[in-house]
Amino acid sequence: MGRLVPAVTRALDILELFLDGDGTLSTPEIVRRLQLPRTTVHELVATLTARSYLVPVPEQPGRYRLGVRPYQLGSRYAEQLDLAAVGQQVARTVAETCDETVHVAILEDTSVIYIAKVDSTHAVRMVSAAGRRLPAHCTSVGKMLLASLPEEELAARVPDDAELVAMTPHSVTDPATLRAALADVRRRGIALESRESNPDVSCVAAPVRDRTGRVVAALSISVPMIRWSEARRVELEELAVTGAAELSERLGHRGAA
Repeated sequence: MGRLVPAVTRALDILELFLDGDGTLSTPEIVRRLQLPRTTVHELVATLTARSYLVPVPEQPGRYRLGVRPYQLGSRYAEQLDLAAVGQQVARTVAETCDETVHVAILEDTSVIYIAKVDSTHAVRMVSAAGRRLPAHCTSVGKMLLASLPEEELAARVPDDAELVAMTPHSVTDPATLRAALADVRRRGIALESRESNPDVSCVAAPVRDRTGRVVAALSISVPMIRWSEARRVELEELAVTGAAELSERLGHRGAA
């Protein structure tokens, strides 16, 4: 690694200050927070403003906010991201931690499509594949994604008279029961599916968000019932949340879900 350029480091430090608070700062605030000389800060702010990284706030003289250039760079970065590829990388890390099968899935209408999968090394494991489509209401990833929809959109996709297919005797087939379960998912921020898509498997799932905060996918951990317990559920819920948060961060999301 080459030598860091102090002026560039300071300029980036200034830009990163705008990630917190209300998104506006004055030069004195920057001086105080970074403990830099006032002249240096004035020169750096003037340079960043000239290059459209910062712009003055019209209604607040002496204050600045981020300009269009950081947005353009962020948009270009987002365009280069491949949810499936990044999801596969994060799923592998999660699977190496728990040695269970990990999926990343997206919602399409009322179905989920698995876009990434990493298997457990155990002899007894979930049999599935990336690209497989399943009814959303029968899976933990599907419940997580349905629960993230606005109420009117959920009602359009799953109306009161919807006929929900059963994959196992444990599948939820009543729309009202499903909505009650989704309300609990929203409250807890985690989804659970117990033998609803496979009679021998339980799963937990957490939401994956993009840079705008929108839920775009869900990450799940699937466990055969022979290795399932309440203690294991709690452990895997925490790991699913951590993995989903890592994937969200790599998609550009910042802050709490």
